[in-house]
Formats: sequence, C-alpha cells, structure tokens
Amino acid sequence: MILEITNTTFSDNFFGFFKFANSYSWSAVIVILIGCAVYFTIRSGFVQLRIPGGIKTVFKSRKGRDKKNSISAFQAFAISLAGRVGTGNIAGVAAAIHVGGPGSVFWMWIMAFLGAATSFVECTLAQLYKRKGDRTFYGGPSYYMLHGLGKRWMGLLFSIFLMLNMCLGFPLVQSSTMYDSMSETLGLDKIWVAVVISVISLVVFFGGIHRISKFSTVVVPFMALSYLLITLYVIATNLNILPSVFSLIFDSAFNPEAVGGGTLGIVISQGIKRGLFSNEAGEGSTPNAAATADVSHPVKQGLNQAIGVFADTLIICSCSALIILISGKYSTGLDGINLVKSAMNETVGRAGDWFVSFAILFFAFSTLIANYLYGEINLKFIFGNNSTTALTIFRIYNGVIIFCGAFVTLQEAFDVVDFFTALMSLTNLVAIVILSPQVFKLLKNYVNKIKKGEDPEFHASEMPEIADKLEAWKD
Repeated sequence: MILEITNTTFSDNFFGFFKFANSYSWSAVIVILIGCAVYFTIRSGFVQLRIPGGIKTVFKSRKGRDKKNSISAFQAFAISLAGRVGTGNIAGVAAAIHVGGPGSVFWMWIMAFLGAATSFVECTLAQLYKRKGDRTFYGGPSYYMLHGLGKRWMGLLFSIFLMLNMCLGFPLVQSSTMYDSMSETLGLDKIWVAVVISVISLVVFFGGIHRISKFSTVVVPFMALSYLLITLYVIATNLNILPSVFSLIFDSAFNPEAVGGGTLGIVISQGIKRGLFSNEAGEGSTPNAAATADVSHPVKQGLNQAIGVFADTLIICSCSALIILISGKYSTGLDGINLVKSAMNETVGRAGDWFVSFAILFFAFSTLIANYLYGEINLKFIFGNNSTTALTIFRIYNGVIIFCGAFVTLQEAFDVVDFFTALMSLTNLVAIVILSPQVFKLLKNYVNKIKKGEDPEFHASEMPEIADKLEAWKD
C-alpha cells in the first residue's frame, strides 16, 4: 500500500512538472515557430513551390554512389518519414480535434505549408555540415551548431534535449498508444505486447543504421499507402457529406465556439503543437536523417525533407482528420486512439478497428526505430564515435523505456514530449536563423545550375568563406 501511494505521488509530481512547464513554454514557441517559418518562406522565395520539381530527386541516386556503404536520398527520406509518421498522425490528430475542435485541422495544414520551408532550411544545413563516418555520413543540428556556429556547448545542449525527447518522451507516446491499441484488439495483456515489441526493437537497434534504413524503406511506404487507400474508400462512400466536412473545418478554424469548440487560441495552439509533433519541422530531429544521405547537392536533400512535411501532414494527418469528421464521432467525448477506432468502425465496420490497430503498430514501431537512430547520432556527438560501451548501454536503455510505455497514459507521455520539443525547437531555431543566409546562397547556386540544364553538384570551393568546415564537400 505504501509503495502504491509513493509511486502514485512520484508519478503525479514527475508528469505534473511537465504539464506545468508546458503552460508557459509553448506560448513563446508557437510565436517563434510561426515567425521563423514565415521568414524562411519569404527569404527562400516560397521554396515550397519548388517541391513538385524536387520529387524526382527522392528516387534519383547520385552517380558513383557506393550502394553497399552509403545511404541513398530515398533511404534517408524514408528514415525521416518513419520518424514523422507515427501515432501523431492518428492519435495525435484525434487529440487535437478532441481538445481544439475541427478547426485545429486547418491550422495543422497552415503550419505544414509554412513548416516545409523551415524543414528545408534545417535539413539543407545538416547536409552542408555533415561529416564522413566509416561507412556512411552523419550529422544534424549539433554538428551545424559546432562547425557552422563554432558553439560546441550549444550542440551539446541540443543533443541532451534531443536524447531526452527521442529516448524518453517519444518512445512513451508511441509505445503507450501501440500497447493500448494492440492489447484491446487482440485481447492480450499489455505487458506481453510490451515484452515482444521491446525485444524486436533491440534486435533492430543492434543492427545499426543500414538495418534501420532497409526496414524503413519497406514498412513506411506500404503502411502510408494502405492508410491513404482506406481513407479514399471512406471519402468515396461519403462524397455527399464531404463539402460539409470542409466547411466545418474552415468555420471552426476562426469561429470555434460556433461548433462547441474552445477559444481560438486553443484551436490554433492544438493545431500547431500536434502538427509539429507529427511533421517535426523546426524541431531539429529530421536533420539527423537528412545528413546521412549521399547526394550531389545539399539542396536536393533539403527539398526531399520538405516533401516529407507535406506527405506527413497534408496527406496522412488529413486522412485521420477526414475519417474522424466524416464519421461524426468527433463530438462524442472520445480521445486519442479510441476516437479513431470509433470513427473507423462507423465508416468501415469492424475491419476498420483491426486496420487501425495494425496501422498504429507499424507507424509507431517505425517511429521508435527512427527516434532511436536520432538519439544514437547525438550520443556519438557527446561521447565520440568509438564509445561502444555507451552505445550498448544506450540501446538497452531504449528497449527498457519502450517497455515502460505499458505503464504510462497517453496524456502523460504527451506532456513529456511537448516540454522537450519546446526546448529542442527553441535551441534549433536560434541556430538555423543565424545560419540561414548560407542556405539561401546554396539555393541560388542550385537554381542557377538547374537553369543551365545541369544536374546540380556542389563543391566546398563554391563557398570559400566556410570551405574548411565542409568536410564532406571537399573537392
């Protein structure tokens, strides 16, 4: 009894701290995120409009690339999409609609469009300042903070924030949702589901980045396409109410009280918070995957990752939102995965319940794997590439945290994620704003070569002022 009370008190205090801190930190983060996204959009000449032309670079490998010992543009794209596409696309969207109403979907879309420019900037910087490993490239915000800004302390601070988020907050969100969904559908105890997933995760973790990239390139596209197809089915069988659904989204985006929602501030904040949790633009996580790609020009991978923001939010998140709103279940008081399952049962039938459970399983598991990779890259930044002991401990720790998701509620996990996401975003945004002129110069270089009919290639000598810092781009 004493142990139970003590554990409850500890849990309340631990998660209560994050909930309290979020009430103050996110107001500043939202303003800064929007401001930076607008600035990057304007200064880049609306780089989002270049995304259609950049799609072919996702599937085009660099000439002369060592296929065995390097990561392709598509593999890096798939890893980052695996990190983006998780429970946030399903349970996160449902949570936003539950708290902020249908209007929060509109603000997700707005943030996705603007956030694509932010993702382009941070991922291009990750490519510019990437380093050469034994078999692959590696990099991310910590590396452009060190080599671009010359501030190792800032890189260390970011790495700590990222590791706490990717290896504490995000695993708890993904695993908690996954266990709830699978245990209910299969009628199994959550503990046994947690044991199986934790063991499988450890097998993948110890396989390294190549096993992770191969896993991501197979699982993520398959599940994303499946989710899109079932949404198209729901839309096709409910075409008559689709106009009213979009009208509901736009009306409640600016007048939430008209449909029983909260204040406009809550609607906007929920759309931005859950949108950022899903697409991660500006947060500083996806640049870790972007840096691994072997491409001929940094801008190519910057455009690839911007495509990922659109695919994540404008397509997959919209699938969840439309299913929920078409079903009419958004006002029933249900939240998270239970809301999505109820909506699926209403629109597809019992088969929809099973589909959501397995979609959650694959989306969440792929995100767990990608998040681990981000954590490993930053662990190496702190301890060095040869710290095998630290890496082994880190892998085992991640398996334990994934198991612990069976004992945490989804809201408690979200409170942890929101707190560390705010810290990561603030640190990363300061760095990319300062370094962004280099990105705009690179973009101009890329566009000029496209106009000449060239397949753009970049060499460090084209930016002589920082050439000595560009290890991976030396002539």
